[in-house]
Amino acid sequence: MSIQSKKIGIIGGGISGIAAAKQMSKYSPVVFEATDSIGGVWKHCSYRSTKLQTPRCDYEFSDFPWAQRDNTSFPSYQEILDYLYSYATYFDVLKFVKFNSKVVDIRFVGGDSEKSGEYGSLLPGRPVWEVGVLHTGGQSETAIQWFSFEFLVICTGKYGDIPAIPKFPQNKGPEIFKGKVLHTLDYCKLSEDESTQLLKGKKVVIFGYKKSAIDLAVECAEANQGEEGEACTMVVRTLHWTVPHYSVWGLPFYMFYSTRASQFLHERPNQGFLRTLLCLTLSPLRKAVSKTIESYLTRILPLEKYGLKPDHPFEEDYASCQMAILPENFFSEADKGKIVFKRSSKWWFSEGGVNFEDGSSLEADVVVLATGFDGKQKLKSIIPDPFRSLLEFPSGSMPLYRGTINPLIPNMAFVGYIESVSNLHTAEIRCKWLSRLADEEFKLPSMEKMLDQTTQEMEIMKRTTRFYKRSCISTFSINHTDEICKEMGWNSWRKNSWISEAFTPYNSQDYNDEEKK
Repeated sequence: MSIQSKKIGIIGGGISGIAAAKQMSKYSPVVFEATDSIGGVWKHCSYRSTKLQTPRCDYEFSDFPWAQRDNTSFPSYQEILDYLYSYATYFDVLKFVKFNSKVVDIRFVGGDSEKSGEYGSLLPGRPVWEVGVLHTGGQSETAIQWFSFEFLVICTGKYGDIPAIPKFPQNKGPEIFKGKVLHTLDYCKLSEDESTQLLKGKKVVIFGYKKSAIDLAVECAEANQGEEGEACTMVVRTLHWTVPHYSVWGLPFYMFYSTRASQFLHERPNQGFLRTLLCLTLSPLRKAVSKTIESYLTRILPLEKYGLKPDHPFEEDYASCQMAILPENFFSEADKGKIVFKRSSKWWFSEGGVNFEDGSSLEADVVVLATGFDGKQKLKSIIPDPFRSLLEFPSGSMPLYRGTINPLIPNMAFVGYIESVSNLHTAEIRCKWLSRLADEEFKLPSMEKMLDQTTQEMEIMKRTTRFYKRSCISTFSINHTDEICKEMGWNSWRKNSWISEAFTPYNSQDYNDEEKK
């Protein structure tokens, strides 16, 4: 069996995979993309109405600004794909990508020669991982082709590919339903005509209340305008705070969470006793910020009218990266009766619709499961034993040092598995860090120290939000990047004055000039 040997392999051609390929281009990495195009979830998990949830300037590569970065409108998924293709073309990254190349197996061949308690070099000069790839794309599937790598970067992400499907009691699942059941992943594959035909004049029930469910409800309402149109019902299990725009009581939203001054109120890793005491002292102010935002949202949105006001603080949703931007016409469609809401934590199928724990039922022609994705199962399907069991702690969180390195898995990195307000920036700065780590510009601390660091971060997330398993660093993202900069030998304070440093938000452009003092 012939095995092609390279230094670095990258699995996934989404935002994180392309960022990793660009930063490690000196090593001519091999990027395996299972489909015929780059873009990841933006290509394969977007509706026709899907838009970015942040302005352009908060979602761009540090060395490739948007052509109209001052445009305050949120770009569509197609604009994001065009931007990503422009970036990949400009930096000649596409030459590294093997399209229609699905990774079906990974084997560890590195042995056990590393020093105890130390992670070791990313590029040890010998193969550590073998990757089995199945080439598809319109042709009959051929035999598995094998590649070997010294270092492997996993960029398959937490979303897409494997839908999270609720479990149902026997004889109460979708198999007994006479209508059509699909997941949002299936809906994304439909053309505009097909999606309109699916929804128009149909009794549609959507399970979920996050961004994909909200966008889908609006598309359903738009397809059912007029007297003959049917209402779309959203079944909500867990409420989350939603926002209509990035302004609160006339103030820009970034002032509340995205500056050094605002994040100074929040707990962070390695902060010491005095800093911990200060955080406790300032906790009333932190709660006041959350209450201020909650009062604004409750005033301008009909949350109480529709029973959609969460019981938990706004801060918990922000700290778990679950704040969703509402489409402009979401509540106007609800006011017209085209979107209705049903609260329920338990439900199951019947022949003609769905039943609920309170004894009520809904007739349905179409049921759409906006229930998210099983990103960890996607990882477990390719990561071999015994490393498969080391992917997450018993708490359910992934132990990733700097959001990238699992100290228990040698010569493998994970990019795109922690979240922040700007996932593109979060991925890119970590790819820069990985590149310099591969160049041996710095060394990792001991496994014990890395595990201690990841444990600290997990404990902070647990104390901040009940939704901590999402691995979100939004409330201490600047500090997280500061520590990455320090390890790379960069100045962590990137602004030109202390006023800007304290009161203006950070974005990717602040990390373009590596020599900034």
